[in-house]
Amino acid sequence: MRILETRSLLWPDEAACETFARELARCPGLMEASIELHGALGAGKTSLVRHLLRALGVSGRIKSPSYAVLESYSIERGEVSHFDFYRFADPREWEDAGFRDIFSAPGLKLSEWPEKAAGVLPLADLQIWLSVQADDSRAVRLVAGTERGQLLLQGLEGQE
Repeated sequence: MRILETRSLLWPDEAACETFARELARCPGLMEASIELHGALGAGKTSLVRHLLRALGVSGRIKSPSYAVLESYSIERGEVSHFDFYRFADPREWEDAGFRDIFSAPGLKLSEWPEKAAGVLPLADLQIWLSVQADDSRAVRLVAGTERGQLLLQGLEGQE
């Protein structure tokens, strides 16, 4: 992973996660980005995705793709693909499921548990690392791996 820029945040509560998601939704270049979400079970990866999808205008039920691996959403601004690779076991699944085509098509890609698909995922524009602290807050590390990722971080300037 190339690291062009990093930023650290602390989310004291769920409201801070939601605020971050709203700010991220406003960032230029988001709808063409590939974002990886890292963290242990319960760290808040899916919660962040749900807040982001709501901020992007998704209404109705937002399902976790834990079993299906992929949930797709068509919104006014384009396509959003939400992947959860937790149960991903065989890189051949990548080709068989057509994920290469999805990642090369326009749209926002959000990948939970990307380490389970290591070696087949393209370079992430932005990695978001979440960890639960003793007081139940979340330590957040943002890592830009591409110029688009750097632009996303610049768009989050108010999130210090």
